[in-house]
Amino acid sequence: MTDQTTVTEAQIAVHWQEEEKFHPHHSFIAQANMTDESIYTRFGLDNFPDCYREYADLLTWDKLWHTILDTSEAPTWTWFKGGMLNVSVNCVDRHLALHRNKAAFIWVPELEDEPLVTLTYQELYARVNEMAAVLRDECGVKSGDRVTIHMPMVPELPITMLACARLGAVHSVVFGGFSGHACGQRVSDSGSKVLVVMDAYYRNGGLIDHKEKADEAVKTAKEEGVNVEHVLVWQRYKDQYHSQTKMHSSRDHFVADLLTKHRSAIVPPVSMPAEAPLFLMYTSGTTGRPKGCQHSSGGYLSYAAGTSKFVQDIHPTDVYWCMADIGWITGHSYIVYGPLALAATSILYEGVPGYPDSGRPWRIAERLGVNIFHTAPTTIRMLRKAGPDEPLKYNIHFKHMTTVGEPIEPEVWRWYYFTVGKGKAAIVDTYWQTETGGFLCSTMPAIHPMKPGSAGPGMPGIHPIIFDDDGHEIPAGTPKAGNMCIRNPWPGAFQTIYGDRDRFVKTYYAKFNKDPKSKDWRDWPYFTGDAAVAASDGYYRILGRVDDVINVAGHRLGTKELESACLLVEEVAEAAVVPVNDEIKGKMPEIYLALKPGYKKSKAIEDKVVKSIEVSIGKIARPRHVWIVSDMPKTRSGKIMRRVLASLSNGRDVGDVTTLANPEVVEEIRQMVQGAK
Repeated sequence: MTDQTTVTEAQIAVHWQEEEKFHPHHSFIAQANMTDESIYTRFGLDNFPDCYREYADLLTWDKLWHTILDTSEAPTWTWFKGGMLNVSVNCVDRHLALHRNKAAFIWVPELEDEPLVTLTYQELYARVNEMAAVLRDECGVKSGDRVTIHMPMVPELPITMLACARLGAVHSVVFGGFSGHACGQRVSDSGSKVLVVMDAYYRNGGLIDHKEKADEAVKTAKEEGVNVEHVLVWQRYKDQYHSQTKMHSSRDHFVADLLTKHRSAIVPPVSMPAEAPLFLMYTSGTTGRPKGCQHSSGGYLSYAAGTSKFVQDIHPTDVYWCMADIGWITGHSYIVYGPLALAATSILYEGVPGYPDSGRPWRIAERLGVNIFHTAPTTIRMLRKAGPDEPLKYNIHFKHMTTVGEPIEPEVWRWYYFTVGKGKAAIVDTYWQTETGGFLCSTMPAIHPMKPGSAGPGMPGIHPIIFDDDGHEIPAGTPKAGNMCIRNPWPGAFQTIYGDRDRFVKTYYAKFNKDPKSKDWRDWPYFTGDAAVAASDGYYRILGRVDDVINVAGHRLGTKELESACLLVEEVAEAAVVPVNDEIKGKMPEIYLALKPGYKKSKAIEDKVVKSIEVSIGKIARPRHVWIVSDMPKTRSGKIMRRVLASLSNGRDVGDVTTLANPEVVEEIRQMVQGAK
């Protein structure tokens, strides 16, 4: 292994082996939306930005644009300037002529003995109009106002989002698992005067009191100078209230009561400029205050629709299930806006994937005929751990499967492909971010072979480049990682950080800009903040955040490759690697493992993991310790909280863990690592 004492933070030691490629099945290619390889020529830099007419033409415009890309406020890009449209019309109204009685959403409650709810496009139209009337007439919401929505995975969530879009209001959806305090921060930052919540929802078989978070959110916002005037409360069960929190008489309103005054209301859609903001999506705020990523109406919707059609391969006849939460950008782009723009039928599932057992997702897919399946590596690893053979028990036939949200280890990818997809489904391993609105890298499923662990090439119209820290390009095929950047703007990219343009420019564009006064898009490459390596075939492998490295005696090791080496061991279901302080080497990796069912922790398994790391990476990566735990501390969305593990390894306070899905496991691990107090 070469000495890397002079390597920068982005230049992580790359030890990944090239994986074999899997070609898409002929049955998928025969029906795919995109099989024309010339799309990459049409979307080449020579045809930029005119190429994005193809995506814009998927929408219905009230008025066509006069300028495709306006760069006068660089790096705040304005797409389809002069164009006018309404997003709710594009997602609902325009489908009524052909798809009035087609299911838009099929809602699956977590409790298996409760009935499904099917919402046709006609019913969605009626309910969006009624909710828009409530927001307009009862709360005074108008175009440009911000509305915060803190709700679980229920049909009323997309209904409320689309009602805001109908009025030209800007919605800010907060993930239902976030605390009331976190919601209140987002209310305050956006200046929302209206908060929409749910009284309760099911999680792991229990009915969770959600309304209590609304009072905490209102209190937090008020402390920060923002007064919430209206709290609208949807109810999980008709005519029942499942919360211990009393309704505030002058502020809180049951949506059901307000709707009685607006039955069959028709609200004329407000035609909005293409550049008008559609929504704010706050990042998690792991450093500093949360960042409100502001996404546009025309540019964002065109990109969500185009990528849904060509990468997700959604046809009107498909049954599509994205297991993300709408509270994240994946849910916005690939549950609500992209699929609805294409008149898709989508599944909404209220609960956790493993309730009441690991066969639940496959029972849902079998019952409803799901043929497009979309989830995150976290969920895939969890399902693999809990029931590695469960998918084989069900009559499921996926033509297409997506992985999203983080790099997927090759070993986990193979289980997804062979066991879940039965060796026939096309897999797209998509790379993108909250800020990008849609996919940046992915194989085009009917055109490219799949390579486990690789996100594939840049999307049509997306032109990645990898820079070292001095701004020099690292060519494809070079065994050296660097800063993943995008050369050019694209319509799905966010417009700014709400209320903080300086932070927007500094965080995403200043690093590799050589002329701050330039209006030329070529001078403003977008910095993703991720480290990546480009293979000679043009496929990108994302290695994590540029600062997500462990410096072991000058050797910089990516945590993702260490975790991937752990997962090569048969008994291991999940792995998390964190840096721990070391007097001699500065930092060393420490490893946490969760085992597959049927295996018990042993020194032999620990030794196998260490051996796998030494063989895959080298002895420099040997961990200081391997801990086998009963479960990883996880967020409500299923992500492993590596920050908590790092605090435990380094003897630091773990902070507030009450919002985790399994806070009890933290003390169990603490006693294992630090000993009983």
